[in-house]
Amino acid sequence: MALVPKLLSDTYVLRKCLRPGAALRPFLALRVADYCSSSLQKPVTPPGKASQQRSTQQGLQGHSQKEVALDVTFPEDKPEFNFDKAIKDEVKNHLRLLKDEIVSHWIGPEGRPMHEVLLEQAKVVWQFRGKEDLDKWIVTSDKTIGGRSEIFLKMGKNNQSALLYGTLSSEAPQDGESKESGYCAMISRIPRGAFERKKSYDWSQFNTLYLRVRGDGRPWMVNIREDTDFIQRKNQMYSYFMFTRGGPYWQEVKIPFSKFFFSNQGRIRDAQHQLLLDKISTIGFTLADKVDGPFFLEIDFIGVFSDPAHKEEFAYENSPELNPRLFK
Repeated sequence: MALVPKLLSDTYVLRKCLRPGAALRPFLALRVADYCSSSLQKPVTPPGKASQQRSTQQGLQGHSQKEVALDVTFPEDKPEFNFDKAIKDEVKNHLRLLKDEIVSHWIGPEGRPMHEVLLEQAKVVWQFRGKEDLDKWIVTSDKTIGGRSEIFLKMGKNNQSALLYGTLSSEAPQDGESKESGYCAMISRIPRGAFERKKSYDWSQFNTLYLRVRGDGRPWMVNIREDTDFIQRKNQMYSYFMFTRGGPYWQEVKIPFSKFFFSNQGRIRDAQHQLLLDKISTIGFTLADKVDGPFFLEIDFIGVFSDPAHKEEFAYENSPELNPRLFK
């Protein structure tokens, strides 16, 4: 009786791992019969372990009915995956997304009239109210190059914010090449349309980035990338600093887009270019202040704002020697 659970579980494993065809069933039937006959042979028990084996058998007999009752589902009872149906459902989903994009283009975003959208002064682009909002972001650190920094992203209290936390370490990787390390970053995913087409954000009617955050006093670098398919421009971005004040209170941060400076491969360029607000691809936050230890940043929402008091178009000067294309 004690061998019934073992026999059933072993038979279940064989049926789960091997699903034979018609040509292999006679051969496998013989193998299963040999396996079962060998399993049913009574093993030789040393005299000193006879009492221990009897107690184990009694315990197994008490639980045999429960174990047998659980083993009632076999792989043959599960529905098979239909590849053609999955392809059709995926195509229907993308066609529905394409229809929504066309309707939004002619009627207006989210079904609103276009004149209302053009007159709005503030817009929330990202907010954090559930796991689906966290899935729009990715986190990374110097662990990708052998560093020791760690970063995590989870929902905040009462699912009303996103909590970015971890530990920053400036210890350089032991690879014989890297001399500096110590960064953590949070980057938004590139928006995708129907049939996985890349999309971009159009913020041309706004002039300020608007955030509501709560930090620990550390400075963060806010990075914005333009939508481009040129390989030589993949390392280009526009950046500016966001200073958190620490403490238990939230702070509203407004950064004019005219303040964002141009950099390439992490170096600020002498020739500055203005950010194209109708081709925004991603936004990110980077911590690299060379202060080892724990950190956190809580974010309520990220949006854009049109500040009527801000008249500056571009905060940085250019000369014909640095950027001759601007003076032709």
